[in-house]
Amino acid sequence: MEQLKAFELSREFLESLREAIAQEDHAYLTQSLEGVNGADIAALLDELSLEEALYVLRLQPKSSAADILIELEENAALKVAREVDPVEIAAWVEEMDSDDAVDLLNMLGSKEREDIIAHLQDKEKSANILDLLRYDEDTAGGLMAKEYIKANQNWTVVQTIEEIRRQAEKVEKIYSIYVVDNKQHLLGRVSLKKIILSASSTKISAIYEPDLISVDSHMPGEAVAEVMRKYDLESVPVVNAKNKLVGRITVDDVLDLIREQSEEDLQAMTGISDDIEESDSIFRISKARLPWLLIGVVGGLLGSQIIGFFEEGLSKYLALASFIPLVGATGGNVGIQSSSLVVQTLAAKSAFDDSPAQRFIKGFLVAVLNGVVLGGFVFMVVVFIYGFEAIFGFTVGLALFCVVLLASFMGTVTPLVLDRLGINPAIASGPFITTANDLLGLAVYFAVAMSLLNLN
Repeated sequence: MEQLKAFELSREFLESLREAIAQEDHAYLTQSLEGVNGADIAALLDELSLEEALYVLRLQPKSSAADILIELEENAALKVAREVDPVEIAAWVEEMDSDDAVDLLNMLGSKEREDIIAHLQDKEKSANILDLLRYDEDTAGGLMAKEYIKANQNWTVVQTIEEIRRQAEKVEKIYSIYVVDNKQHLLGRVSLKKIILSASSTKISAIYEPDLISVDSHMPGEAVAEVMRKYDLESVPVVNAKNKLVGRITVDDVLDLIREQSEEDLQAMTGISDDIEESDSIFRISKARLPWLLIGVVGGLLGSQIIGFFEEGLSKYLALASFIPLVGATGGNVGIQSSSLVVQTLAAKSAFDDSPAQRFIKGFLVAVLNGVVLGGFVFMVVVFIYGFEAIFGFTVGLALFCVVLLASFMGTVTPLVLDRLGINPAIASGPFITTANDLLGLAVYFAVAMSLLNLN
């Protein structure tokens, strides 16, 4: 096995690499990157211009170039794929696992995909890629690879070992050997240990394990990730509707899916509408961030209208204005806490989860307890430390209690409704909840104040 070189990207190394590219110093470029992991080289290429990155990429062996291309950020990989001739990109694609090749091809338009597939020399690879392109990329079929080891139940151990040697040429990591019948129906798995320790004439049917977890090719990717997490699997076989073995999913593919989903949820929670990277253009980043910022500005303008509506009462009791930030901040924090807990539960659904009604009741009781504590604390501070009248302290405390209940209700119900409508519930954990609670909190605050302080 090739020993990978320990590597640390530094500004000095980057500059020396750029200088070597400018001078076309092939020897230095080849020697300095020899044995470096593809992910590290990809991180390096992300810092170079497209022309510089292509220059370095073309100096690498085909298998290394394929590994690097897989590890590039999506935008960078797309630029490279569109810049390179279809014949050249096809040579790299042939060195990839079928699932990685499909991930790359899915970034491109249909015409670009067809041009690359047409130049593939390996007909089996081409057939595998065409098969995988039929599946939605967020399903088990879209995640699986066609490279795996299988053995017929009627084979002897000797036959199986020979077949493993043949099949293993195209399989980088062997987690399990899947056992099938003559019609390719999945029967179970057999470990390498059992094969090695069994007599050469022993049939696979006598040593394979029938208890095997598999997933359907159309199962959503999130469900696949949950199956692998729950049962601590390094790989899982994929079957079609007839229980025929069609591929396998490895843990690295699931980790990539989880990372992508986490990034999407984080961006949704912070009010970013598109999938963006820090390296994207100023216009693209601004475009992704503006929608919710504009909604926040509109919410602020509406909040000023609410304050203006109660302006006459506010002028009679100016101290009310001092506690507007308190009400807004508390409502926003309670709403985000409530929605985040619900979103977390929805992301890891279980058959034993509480029903929506049970969640609501539990959230309501928590809100009542928190509201009593917060409202009572504010009452004591306003009356005994700030020196206001008891009625004013009670007004602020009661208003805060009502705001906590309302914010908790919004934070609990909104993600559930969005999830039922098929919308990413993570949206509810960001600017949506904050803006809504600011407006409703102000309305509740002034409504309570008007009623208890007779400011009408």
